[in-house]
Amino acid sequence: MFKKLAIIFIAVFGVLLAVPTMVPSAARYFPSWVRPIPLGLDLKGGAQLLLEVDTKTMFQEKSAQLYEETRAALIDRDKGVVRYSNLRNIDGTVSFVVRDSDDVSRAKGRLKSVLGNTVDIESDGRTVTLSYSEKQRDEMVSDALSRSIEIVRRRIDALGTKEPSIQSQGGKYILIQLPGVDNPEHIKELIGQTAKMTFHLVNEGVSPTQIETGRAPAGTEFLPYMDAPDQRIAVYNRVEVSGESLKDSQADFDQNNMPVVTTSFDAAGARRFAKLTTEHVGERFAIVLDGKVLSAPTIREPIPGGRGQISGGFNLQGAKDLAVLLRSGALPAPLSVIEERTVGAGLGADTIAAGKIGSAVGVLFVMIFMIVFYRRFGVIADIVLLVNLAMIIGVSALFGATLTLPGIAGIVLTLGMAVDANILPFERIRDEVRAGSPTLRAVDNGFHRSTKTVMDGNLTNLICSLILFQFGAGPIRGFAVTLSIGVATTLFTCLLLSRVLIDFYMDGRNKKIGFIKE
Repeated sequence: MFKKLAIIFIAVFGVLLAVPTMVPSAARYFPSWVRPIPLGLDLKGGAQLLLEVDTKTMFQEKSAQLYEETRAALIDRDKGVVRYSNLRNIDGTVSFVVRDSDDVSRAKGRLKSVLGNTVDIESDGRTVTLSYSEKQRDEMVSDALSRSIEIVRRRIDALGTKEPSIQSQGGKYILIQLPGVDNPEHIKELIGQTAKMTFHLVNEGVSPTQIETGRAPAGTEFLPYMDAPDQRIAVYNRVEVSGESLKDSQADFDQNNMPVVTTSFDAAGARRFAKLTTEHVGERFAIVLDGKVLSAPTIREPIPGGRGQISGGFNLQGAKDLAVLLRSGALPAPLSVIEERTVGAGLGADTIAAGKIGSAVGVLFVMIFMIVFYRRFGVIADIVLLVNLAMIIGVSALFGATLTLPGIAGIVLTLGMAVDANILPFERIRDEVRAGSPTLRAVDNGFHRSTKTVMDGNLTNLICSLILFQFGAGPIRGFAVTLSIGVATTLFTCLLLSRVLIDFYMDGRNKKIGFIKE
C-alpha cells in the first residue's frame, strides 16, 4: 500500500509542478522554485546571434607572445645570455640562429623550462624553431571557445537578461538566443569587446613631433585615447600589470560626482600594482583597454591596497558597461557577429496558439481512440496520458528546460509513445484472458510480460535523444530535452501509475474487462 501511495504522491507532485505553466495566474500561490516553464526564442520572440571566434587573430597574438617570451628567455642575464641572431616570427613559427653551436642544447633546455609542453621545439644545426602542432592548435581553439562562452555568459547575466541560451556550435561558433530581447545592439556591443586591459608606463621622452610622424622608438608604441581617437600617447610595450589580475570592478562616483570604475586586484596583482606605484611616483601610467587608452593619470603616491579608480570621461552607463567587461574577464580571442535574427513576439504568440490547437486536437483523438477500443481501461489510459503530459511540463519547468517549437514536437511524440506503452499491456491482458486466466492474474501477467518490451522501446528512444542532445544544437537540443524527460515520465506513468489505477479499479475482484469478450 505504501508503494502505491508513493506512486500517487509523485504523480500529484508532478501535476502540481505544471500548474504555474498551465495557469500562470496561479504561480503566486506556489513557492519561488516552482515557476512556469521558460519559452524559447521561437515561442516568446527575441534575438539570435551567431558569433565566430577569431582564431586567426588569436594565433597571431599567441605567436607574438611566443616571440617575446623566446627573446626574454634568451637574454635572461640571471641564467646567462644565449647569443643568437635572426630572431623571426613567420606565419606563427618563431625561429632564430644560435651563434655558438655548443649553446643549442642550452637554448632548447631554457626554452623548454619556460614554455613547457605548450610548443614544439626543434633544431636543425644551429637553427632553432618553435611552433604549435595541429593538436596544440586544436586544444587552443577548444579552450578559447569554452572560455569565450563562459565570459559571454557572465556578461549577459550581468545585464539581467532572462533565460539566455548560450552554446557552442561547429567547433568555433557560439549560438546565443535571447528570448524577449528585441534590440540586441547593446548586447552585441558589450559581448563584442575583447576587454583586454593592461597598465603601461608612459614614455615622457617622446616628443609630439615623433608622435605625429609615427616613428616610435624601440620598445614604445603610440596608442589612441578612447574618447579622442585622433590624439595619441607614447607608452612602453612592457605590461606592468595585467587585467587578468583584476578581482572585482564596480561603477561608482568620484569626489566630483563623476562616474568612475573602481577596481581591486588579487594578491599577486596588488603586489605588482603597489610596486609600480611605489617605484614610479610622479610619473604617468596608461590604462589601456583593447589597444585604446582610457586614461593616463600621474602617480601621486604609492597605492599599496591593490585598489584603484579608472576615470575616462564616460557616463554612468558607460561606467557600468566597463565594470561588467572587466569583472567578466577578457575574451581569449575577438568575437564577430556573422548572423543575426530577430523573432517578433507576435509570431511567437501565433506559434504557441497553433501548437496548443494542434496538440489539443491530437490528444483528443487519441483519447477517443483509447476509450472506443479499451472501454474502462481506455479511460484509465487517458487519465495516465494527461498526467504524463502534465509531468513532462512540470519536470521541464523544475529543471529550467526551455520550451521551444521542436520541444512541443517532442512532447507530442512522447504522447504517441505513451499510447503505445499503454496498449502493449492491454493486448497482453487480452491474450491472457483468451488463454483462460482469471482477470486479476491476466492483469498481473499482462503487465509483467509487457514490461521488458516497453522498457526496451523507451530506452532506445532515450539513447537516441541523449545522442541528439550531445551532438545537436539549438532546436535539436530542445527536442532532445523534452523527449528525454518524456521517456522518463512515460515509463513511470505507464508501468507504475497505470497499474496502480487499474488495481484500484479492480479492487481485488475478477471484474469483467469491457474490451475483452470472455
